[in-house]
Amino acid sequence: MPSYGIYTLANDVVYDQLVALLNSIEANVSRDIPVCVIPFNESIDKVSREIATRPNVTLFDNWAAIQRWENFADTVWNAHPAAQKRKPGTAPWGKGHHRRLAAFDGPFDRFVFYDGDSLAMKPLDGVFARLDEFDFVFDDWEHGKAEPVAALDIRVIEQTGLYREADIRPKLHCSSFFGSKKGIFAPPELERLQKLLVEGGEVAWMRRWWDDAFLFSYLTFRSDRPLFNFTLSPNGNERTGNCADADPFVNINNVLYNEDGLKPIHRLHYMNYASEKFTRLSRGEDADIRYKDEFLYYRFLKEPEKRPQQLKPPTLAAKANRWLQKVVKKLKL
Repeated sequence: MPSYGIYTLANDVVYDQLVALLNSIEANVSRDIPVCVIPFNESIDKVSREIATRPNVTLFDNWAAIQRWENFADTVWNAHPAAQKRKPGTAPWGKGHHRRLAAFDGPFDRFVFYDGDSLAMKPLDGVFARLDEFDFVFDDWEHGKAEPVAALDIRVIEQTGLYREADIRPKLHCSSFFGSKKGIFAPPELERLQKLLVEGGEVAWMRRWWDDAFLFSYLTFRSDRPLFNFTLSPNGNERTGNCADADPFVNINNVLYNEDGLKPIHRLHYMNYASEKFTRLSRGEDADIRYKDEFLYYRFLKEPEKRPQQLKPPTLAAKANRWLQKVVKKLKL
């Protein structure tokens, strides 16, 4: 039988978020489903120790696959128009984000990827069932974004005469949650896409430089494989929100549901929240995060005695120090 499992991407910086995600998967997806953690970088001491305590969790160790995707990303983004203003090989943020695409070379024949800043909220039967018919399954609203911030530059693509907006928009997606299959981007296919991007100039189809979600949207779009997005499902009960900073949810026994219709959601995504906020929250600071109680519940699900009993606001000294660090960082940039 085909193997199946879950991937995520993590390092020690997001340790608290990883623990919360793993606990939520065990509680709301399955206690037995295999989970493979792709290292964001080599800072994984705490992550490795946590994995060692969980029999169903492993560390992704196919370094050749990770290097293949890193080389691909370097080549593509160095050909982007924005690269002319930067030193070759540099990136405006962590290059490790592209490592999530190594899932296509991992041990699972079918898989679901969760961003590390997520909490799983329901089983994945529906996602894996959709993979009988589709090669990519998503659950996000990237396709609804305004044209200036969409994953692909619709007007530039239309000028090629290859596609219309109606062909492009429904296939736009992000990379925070997706289901797919092993081997789709085998070396010959990735070489073909790289040639289109670099030699064919299609790298200009992506508005933002070094964005793994934009690159992933391009790859799935140009691979011309069947794609399904739950937010475009004809079944209205499958169309929900997922963002902690934007969508309203209802908590029923520590599981969140879409406020409108109490529809089950696949995951809560804490996008736009800095990872250090979750570290501070886990240490008892009253960090400004929506659905912080839900995060703390899953973070300390197996160690309830270690959960902060009271959240305290940051001290003035801590606030001043963080402000100073931001100033220094801006000056360095």
